[in-house]
Amino acid sequence: MKCPGQDMIYWKENAIYDVDCPKCGAPVEFYKDDTQRKCNNCGNRFVNPKMDFGCASYCQFAEQCLGTLPEEFKGARDNFLKDKVAVEMKRFYQADFKKIRLATTTANFAENIGKEEGGNLPVILCTAYLLEIDRSNAMEILQKVGANEEITAEILSLIEQNINIPETPSPELKIIHDAVNLLKIQEKFKDGISDKAKLAKIAQNDLFTNKAKVIAEKIYN
Repeated sequence: MKCPGQDMIYWKENAIYDVDCPKCGAPVEFYKDDTQRKCNNCGNRFVNPKMDFGCASYCQFAEQCLGTLPEEFKGARDNFLKDKVAVEMKRFYQADFKKIRLATTTANFAENIGKEEGGNLPVILCTAYLLEIDRSNAMEILQKVGANEEITAEILSLIEQNINIPETPSPELKIIHDAVNLLKIQEKFKDGISDKAKLAKIAQNDLFTNKAKVIAEKIYN
């Protein structure tokens, strides 16, 4: 069954229109389901400014339905994915608010580190939300939110590698590892289990990234 929004049977007369090329100003004809077109006058290829890509941000069949998606919308789809994983994580834990808080805090640490250190942030955040969930349930959540096989495999691999860190961890794994350790430092300091000097030593020796070390110093100071 074809998506009604893309089926020409349901189209009205305004489904075909001209858009001025942002580079040379020449009119370029678009069908409403064209994601992008090339200007015949100057050769500039640009995204259809009137198209609603809302469903493409989360639908796992978006590329089959719409064709090759522009890079900016692929990024939006991945970002939307981590939001859906966060919701499913909360549903999984139900009333266990402590586990929800710990998973959310880990993800917040990972996001702060990832924004400065790089790495695939949507994958990092999905991993952070699912770290304490067993593999079968984590896989079920990823299937439920429409994660493709490549992203699912990457997330599950990061979860497993975080248990036994390899000699040459990926940037994503370093960020996950540091986010988990920042959570441990924060919880120990909050509970008065470790003194400042001991926490400082942990931060210096057990954290990979400079950003995580800066965050750790703020925690125990």
